Amino acid sequence: MKLLIVVVAVLGTAYLMQRALGAGETNNREPDVQAILKERVVAWKAGGIVVGIVDERGVRVISEGVVDGPGSAAVNGDTVFEIGSATKVFTATLLADMIGRGEMRLDDPVAKFLPDSVKVPSRNGREITLVDLVTHTSGLPRLPDNLKPADGNNPYADYTVEQMYAFLSGHKLRRDIGSKYEYSNFGMGLLGHAIALKAGTNYESLVIERICRPLGMESTRITLSPELKARLAKGHGETGEPVGNWDLPTLAGAGALRSTANDLLKFISANLGFTSNSLSPALQKTHEIHFRSAEPGLDIALAWHVYHKFRKDIIWHNGGTGGYHSFIGFDPAARRGVLVLANSANNIDDIALHLLDGRFPLEEYEPPSVRTVVKVDPKIYDAYAGRYELAPNVYFTIRRNGDRLMAQLTGQSSFEVFPESETNFFYKVVDAQLTFVKDEKGVVTGLVLHQNGQNPEARKVE
Repeated sequence: MKLLIVVVAVLGTAYLMQRALGAGETNNREPDVQAILKERVVAWKAGGIVVGIVDERGVRVISEGVVDGPGSAAVNGDTVFEIGSATKVFTATLLADMIGRGEMRLDDPVAKFLPDSVKVPSRNGREITLVDLVTHTSGLPRLPDNLKPADGNNPYADYTVEQMYAFLSGHKLRRDIGSKYEYSNFGMGLLGHAIALKAGTNYESLVIERICRPLGMESTRITLSPELKARLAKGHGETGEPVGNWDLPTLAGAGALRSTANDLLKFISANLGFTSNSLSPALQKTHEIHFRSAEPGLDIALAWHVYHKFRKDIIWHNGGTGGYHSFIGFDPAARRGVLVLANSANNIDDIALHLLDGRFPLEEYEPPSVRTVVKVDPKIYDAYAGRYELAPNVYFTIRRNGDRLMAQLTGQSSFEVFPESETNFFYKVVDAQLTFVKDEKGVVTGLVLHQNGQNPEARKVE
């Protein structure tokens, strides 16, 4: 979660684009792409992948795999996927459109659009503005610490507006506003909420009215009609198990949208200037960089991330939910865009970047180990309960909830971890494990996080 020629060629390309986009046709004449997808889907043993490519040749859709289990229908350009955080560039587009209409300004404090009862945190006399939220430089955390889902498999579903306001009113910023890039689902969800309040409607209705209708995107929604629901691919976790869908009623602007490859090709095409409409000025505004050097070789535009690699810029965003992964991106100089959608939580960013520029390498997929829950006496969880310092101001909070052991990292949701021995536990929502460490007297002194080949240790502090 990437453009032309002489006047005649431009007109010809525009016609081809409109025809292909309108028809939703699939062009499978890219055997190298097909081979990449087949190898990945076979390795996953579940789900499917849809790739969309747009450039001066037109639009192609290449797909592999199925919408659910063996024997189910094949995924294609009209299959609906959760796109997760790729939603954020739609939120940024709404913001740019609001600015273009004179309804908002980038330097407006977000507090201006919230109820007077909400106390938005400030620091050193500076207020959080809309540009701080859309560039992830507000100082707000990735997730609020009062996000405590009743269902860890649908972690945002029961988070309310009242809880969002309560968190804002009680939160103390740890760093200066605008000083550092810190990716924040909460901040972007708050931005989407503020935009909708200003427009006097809800987030989904605003996306439909101001983005989907101008671009002809009829399959991009949060609430699925029966017809769209029939085209929804079933999500799968990293080890191939079917998982449920995610709902983000309050933080919709951070990741609630569902869409198809054919719809997202229209969005990318408009961003590249292949199609022109009333939304074009707003789309171009979202590409402007507002925070430099977020990381080496990475700048931040309005929600879009901008890679500076191989002497070119690649504008992109990805997304992931419990059972899906997405990537949309484009190379504006080469006038080439790529999207990848998968009904698997496994990463597909490398495929998208490789299709944008072959110098980005494809990763070797290594399937997560299949782990088995063993029966242990829940009384042992009492010794594990407490706080563990992973880094400055970053803690694991471990607590017992009846017969379940819950783990929560600062700024993130609380999830159950499952025992595969008395000291080794694993997450089901992500490929990560925890090992509790004891001293020679059997006292728990820390834990080790195992994820992405890294094994950082957290010291127990209380």
